[in-house]
Amino acid sequence: MQAATGHAPRMGARRIYEALKDQILSRVYEAGSRLPSSRSLANELHVSRTTVTVAYEQLAAEGFVELRQGARPRVTALQIGQRPRDIKAAAREACGPLSTYGERLRRLSPWLDYLPNTLAVDFRYGDLAPSDFPALAWKRAVNSVITQRPGRLAYEDPRGSRRLRQALQGYLWRARTLQCDLEQIIVVNGSQQGLDLCARILLDANSAFVMENPGYRMACQIFSSTGASAVAVDVDAGGLKTEDLSGIDAQMAYVTPSHQFPLGGVMPISRRHQLLDWARDRDAYVVEDDYDSEYRYDISPVPPLQSLEDGRNVIYLGTVSKTLSPMMRIGYLVVPKHLQEVFATAKQLIDRHTPMTEQEALASLIESGAYESHVRRVRRLNRERREALLTALEGAFGERLTVEGADAGLHVVVWFNELPGSAETALMDAARQRDVGLYSISPLYDSAPGTTEAPRERLGLVMGYSALTPRQIEKGIQLLAAAVDAVKGAR
Repeated sequence: MQAATGHAPRMGARRIYEALKDQILSRVYEAGSRLPSSRSLANELHVSRTTVTVAYEQLAAEGFVELRQGARPRVTALQIGQRPRDIKAAAREACGPLSTYGERLRRLSPWLDYLPNTLAVDFRYGDLAPSDFPALAWKRAVNSVITQRPGRLAYEDPRGSRRLRQALQGYLWRARTLQCDLEQIIVVNGSQQGLDLCARILLDANSAFVMENPGYRMACQIFSSTGASAVAVDVDAGGLKTEDLSGIDAQMAYVTPSHQFPLGGVMPISRRHQLLDWARDRDAYVVEDDYDSEYRYDISPVPPLQSLEDGRNVIYLGTVSKTLSPMMRIGYLVVPKHLQEVFATAKQLIDRHTPMTEQEALASLIESGAYESHVRRVRRLNRERREALLTALEGAFGERLTVEGADAGLHVVVWFNELPGSAETALMDAARQRDVGLYSISPLYDSAPGTTEAPRERLGLVMGYSALTPRQIEKGIQLLAAAVDAVKGAR
């Protein structure tokens, strides 16, 4: 970078990418000029060469630079319709007054960088293997919907396709012993919209909500955007420690009782009733996120909270993001009867309704039995991937690490017994240099707003495996072992 960015503090790939893009757009780097080599820029900024390479790859993907093997990146000829200007000054000029909600969002920094994944082995949680998708069955279902739907183009029920809700009603009873009326089901654009609806309807500014610690950070950000405050309650092998709820006055609690995210604990029946008693006594609601209940390996399916007692204080959230694709953006809420109208109204105001073709196609898959057949198939595949990961970790590290949450789901948590939490950045950098993506558990723990949490005693990783082949997993763990050795040798 130019002198303006020299002697910069330690930077991540996203900040390096944004700084270089600003300099290219403001003509600090003219078309045809060359950027510093990845090695020299990494040395200047005191970051790994891999971090700089990721930033350069993003600039190349957006057409700002050209990359050639063995040569420094070259700035491309940009076609910009306006006169070059100071990008940061323009951003300040455009930043007018925002609502209270907008100001809250401005203070929330994204915790995921959506840069292209060019790694040979990436243990990122949430990704699925493209080969697992039932492409032929889905194509048939979509074609059937397109050819059979009546010649009518109109707005539909904001709660979702009646056909899909009927299919989900039967599926939830078969798969989760969950009984509900058709009107209680609200089809949403993925679990994120379901959480957003819960936040809008259940929380007020200056109210409080309970979050698992560690827990799903995106849910916490959605709820916090209302102005409500998080009350972190620790988890253990039995999920949320419900005995710690005593004395907490909150309007809502968000839990993952069937497979706690990320540690994997399963909430026992005694705690489930204790949680429901707490909610009933305070006239509060429990949002039950059943995000990956289809994947059970060494334990039997656990009945959802919604099926206990009368379920009047429970909102159940499910999704097909872990079974079909996170790109499909279809989820569903099962809400108490006395809330079904207000949730339907909120859904109508936000986006009218979820796209109908996808809803009808999913309904066709469920009705034909193809969906449940697909779930059984991918469950077997992911069991094989899980076994490959556990075997590889045992072979490479033995008792030097501890694994949590392996009985279900699509990820495990790995604790390195000989590495402190302060070594996580060094380990992730060392792994990236070996073409392996790793993800720390630290951001999932509660920390006060505006502060940085102190490193944990042990280094912890959340390792997803559902997008990898057993061979990739084995290779990735070999490379991880080499990265661990390199970090230990440098300490």
